[in-house]
Amino acid sequence: MEQYPSQNPVEAPGKDGILKRILEELGLVSMYASARDVKLLCLQRFVRMFAYGLSTLILVAYLDALAIPKTKIGLFMTLTLVGDTCLSFFLTLFADALGRRAILALGAILMAASGVVFALFGTYWVLLFAAVIGVISPSGNEIGPFRAIEESIVAQLTDPKKRSDVYAWYSLVGLVGAACGSLVCGWVLHHLTQTLQWDFIRAYRLIYVGYAILGLVKLTLTVTLSHSVESEKKQQQRRARDDETRPLLEGSTEASPSPKRGLRALLPDVSKESLSVVITLCLLFALDSFGSGLAPLSWITYYFKSHFNIEEGKLGSIFFVTQILAGASMIAASSLAKRFGNVNTMVFTHLPSQIFRALIGIPSDMHLALVFLVLNSSTQSMDSGPRSAFLATIVLPGERTAVMGTVNVVKTTASSLGPILTGFLVDRNLFWVSFLASGCLKIVYDIGLLAFFKEKERERERAESLRIQGHEE
Repeated sequence: MEQYPSQNPVEAPGKDGILKRILEELGLVSMYASARDVKLLCLQRFVRMFAYGLSTLILVAYLDALAIPKTKIGLFMTLTLVGDTCLSFFLTLFADALGRRAILALGAILMAASGVVFALFGTYWVLLFAAVIGVISPSGNEIGPFRAIEESIVAQLTDPKKRSDVYAWYSLVGLVGAACGSLVCGWVLHHLTQTLQWDFIRAYRLIYVGYAILGLVKLTLTVTLSHSVESEKKQQQRRARDDETRPLLEGSTEASPSPKRGLRALLPDVSKESLSVVITLCLLFALDSFGSGLAPLSWITYYFKSHFNIEEGKLGSIFFVTQILAGASMIAASSLAKRFGNVNTMVFTHLPSQIFRALIGIPSDMHLALVFLVLNSSTQSMDSGPRSAFLATIVLPGERTAVMGTVNVVKTTASSLGPILTGFLVDRNLFWVSFLASGCLKIVYDIGLLAFFKEKERERERAESLRIQGHEE
């Protein structure tokens, strides 16, 4: 049975009642009532995304400072995403069987190791190996096995009616972390290079020392999680060992099938009814991610630095503001999702931002380009919380980690094809083409999502409500 923390809201009259209603609309009541492990996961996400914010602002610039050609930088980013695809697929596929905490801890160790290598070495192939095997975000977005596992845990520990609120804050915390990382990175670099007169390569390497330290902080937070974050099957197996009993637990009346052995015992089961849904989702998310890969955050920061000669400190401040705007919009998305549904909220908030994304590379005037960037950022992340809640609803509980991991792998695979093409276009002074293609592809994704899943979401919500009622009875 899925575990939700007990909630005993106290009704308050008058002004207190109005305040409580406002806090409910903002999702703060749901977040306050969430389990301790959910709060720890949000803190982990902040630390991780802060580290990604540090790296993303300087990754392309660091490789460029090492005199690596643009095309090879594009190849570097593509192969990094390919490595992440393989790593994420393997780890999320077996996470429920091997233990979610163990996989999260392993990811944190790989993250710290990658930071150490980037801080100590400057050889292209050594850095590529560290990025492919370890955890380095080339796009500023989530990489590694973390998000799929964490979102599966959040779904398991949260009342379905509160998921959109919790996911919105989970996503917001990540964006704030990335924004703070970019801001800190920009001004630290400015201090090191302008005040202390360090050369850029030395300054960049110090940033990666900080990246490694944050990986160790994340590892510390991971080991503080309770056993409640493990899959229901894993928890049942633990209780069986503790009670020295076998298969049937907690009054289950279903006959236990013959146990799977060897590698098959670690593989998750995915129902036939979910298979077609997962395939359609993967195709749509692949289209969206390929569009994102054509203009990832690291290339966007490089675009504004190279085209408009914006210094690192100001660049960090600009992307701090855009990410804070994106984060603030997520809270509004949670309120909209309660009224109009997750799919409608995803589409009609995400689509306008992609029009502005397509226009970023066209103006020769810096201020107009920044206007398009800010307009793009203002609603581009509003679909994050509703999307996570939608995925948690559309698949069965025992399939969530594997399905979310598979979806993330497909997204990473698709996005990995973008940077190498962008590097090719940048070498030919066609940066604007990558922005235009990116926006157009993501618009097609929005239309496809609305067409295929508007009604499907309602069906799955009804099915989950009946399933939960059955457990309660």
